[in-house]
Amino acid sequence: MVSTADSAATGERRSRADGAGVAVLAACAAWSLITATAHDGRPEGMLLAVLAVAAGYASGRIFGALLPVAAPCAGALAGLGLAIATPGPQISLELGHSGATAALLTLSSGAACCAAWAARPPALRLALRLLAAAIAVTAAVLGSTTGFVTCVGVLLCSLAAARVRRRALALTGLAAAAVLVTGATWAIGEDTLPGGLTASLEGRLTEHRVQLWHDALHMARTDPALGVGPGRYGEFSPTVAQSLLPDGKPHSAPLQQAAEQGVVGVALLGAAFCWVLYALLRSPRSTPIALTTGAALTALAAIASIGNALSFMTVTAGAGLLAGLATARPFTTTEPDDVPARSSGDHLES
Repeated sequence: MVSTADSAATGERRSRADGAGVAVLAACAAWSLITATAHDGRPEGMLLAVLAVAAGYASGRIFGALLPVAAPCAGALAGLGLAIATPGPQISLELGHSGATAALLTLSSGAACCAAWAARPPALRLALRLLAAAIAVTAAVLGSTTGFVTCVGVLLCSLAAARVRRRALALTGLAAAAVLVTGATWAIGEDTLPGGLTASLEGRLTEHRVQLWHDALHMARTDPALGVGPGRYGEFSPTVAQSLLPDGKPHSAPLQQAAEQGVVGVALLGAAFCWVLYALLRSPRSTPIALTTGAALTALAAIASIGNALSFMTVTAGAGLLAGLATARPFTTTEPDDVPARSSGDHLES
């Protein structure tokens, strides 16, 4: 039996996490307006992304409280359908809409695994894990190598989460993985990796994408404080100007933030990711659900570091929805008895 004092303390910690989220999203919106005003930029893309995350998160909290199993299952099926229906040429090059496809499949896999952990009947739990496996197979069929790798990774992390008792350490590891991928992207853009490794990575990422990253970092060095302004990367990129089918994006979320909104924009993007991990740390849901969601969102961060996934509202809304589902407190059900709950060691001192 949880004491009234413990419940009050838990509620206070969750309120702090929610307050931090409001502050971070508000700062992202405000900074995009500031940089747009300074350089006559177009902040609508950032504002829509912030709105999509907030709306998805609020919806996830509501539906996760009412339907802790059905809601993530429905979200997984919806994401799978959107990924299959998403048009876009050059999927084999991981350009165009392919980044969004990989991201949607990854989020769908995470939602299916979360639904499995929340389900009580063993048969239903098995069926939901098979759905997650089917999503990975779908990624392979669609030709999204990145999506296949991330979906399999999320499924394996979800299964391994059953043995984790302290989620704080695991979430710290996920944060470190996101930093590692972002740092590698930055190093490639700066051309600071050893020659052989750079050549190998360029072969997989395509020379065109690496040139886009070079342009982004050049803009960031030109005005590290404010960048060139939201939505203006395409105006200053020589690589975009020479492209046959330009989309005006550098195909890397952190590098786009650096180019268009300076170091503060990059810091705010990182703060948004850290807020989600902090909310998962404070989540009343079981540790496997929190870590599964963390793995899916870390995979999304990796995809966004080397692609254009966050430019699609379906992806940003889906990320917010999954985070909301994993941090909701169900009204009518409790976690299955065989699912490890939150460890008392994960409660930080107030």
